[in-house]
Amino acid sequence: MVTRLSENMGWIALASAIPLRCFSHDPSIKSSLKFLRKTPWARTKVEQLYLQQFGKSSRLVNTAVE
Repeated sequence: MVTRLSENMGWIALASAIPLRCFSHDPSIKSSLKFLRKTPWARTKVEQLYLQQFGKSSRLVNTAVE
């Protein structure tokens, strides 16, 4: 999910949509996943944004962040 969001929106737009430090300060997939795995409320926000961007018809591979 994070990969697809960052590729389609870019890190700046992603940080604007969800103001998390892992998206705005030296962002990377690795650092974002590390934070999101430990922080359920942030993971929920990313999942909600993903559904808004790509619709409920998009297949969610896992409830965890890819």
